[in-house]
Amino acid sequence: MPVIEITSLSHPGVEIFSTLTEAQLRHQVDAERGLFIAESPKVIQVALDKGCEPLALLCEHKHIAGDAAAIIARCGDLPVYTGPRPVLAALTGYTLTRGVLCAMRRPLLPDVKEVCRGARRVVVIHGVVDTTNIGAIFRSAAALGIDAVLLTRDSCDPLNRRAVRVSMGSVFLVPWTWLDDSIASLSRLGFRTAAMALTDRSVPLDDPALAAEPRLAIVMGTEGDGLPRETIEQADYVVRIPMAHGVDSLNVAAASAVAFWQLRVDGCKEVKE
Repeated sequence: MPVIEITSLSHPGVEIFSTLTEAQLRHQVDAERGLFIAESPKVIQVALDKGCEPLALLCEHKHIAGDAAAIIARCGDLPVYTGPRPVLAALTGYTLTRGVLCAMRRPLLPDVKEVCRGARRVVVIHGVVDTTNIGAIFRSAAALGIDAVLLTRDSCDPLNRRAVRVSMGSVFLVPWTWLDDSIASLSRLGFRTAAMALTDRSVPLDDPALAAEPRLAIVMGTEGDGLPRETIEQADYVVRIPMAHGVDSLNVAAASAVAFWQLRVDGCKEVKE
């Protein structure tokens, strides 16, 4: 475990924690892999448990023998860059959560068919760009029995540092990948689709037909404009959450938790491949 004291903000090796943007991290090794940053001991432990490969650690002095000790022990001979909190905050541009960052290699993503194999409930995240909402949706998906997550390419990267932290590592617990085809393509995998939107043909979330579907893809739209019209038109169901007090919609993160709970697979027919 080489512990390296940072003496300047341009210290060799720390650029992955400072000067590289999220886009540059994604392509630092190659277009398919790249790097990501995991933040906080609990999140890093989840990533390690799921086989993510660590490359380097950035850690406050006091956490080397404290919160980060178990992580450092697991990471073997990887470099551990350290320094006082003000120096590390100046380096990264933010105060470290629980004093630890880990640069890790991005895992190779499976294709849509592999991610959906055996799945009964999946969520399609369509055009959601807020990192906090992405993390919250993943956390709800993991907690409430969603089997897989698919994202359109105009959505935020789930391995964005803040999305990973908000998810509390749930991005490593639920299989996910990018969806490059339309939601209609999911019918080839046996899924019916339920678009969350307010339209004249929207059915309530507690419609028995929805819960009875053996395979259902729940499509969640962007925070502002919702889902595109063509996506809504392609859906087998258009679904609304019954609201009170004149409120017409929920934040997408809150809506996802409500939808995942209501549409869980309790009592559904077993899926046979």
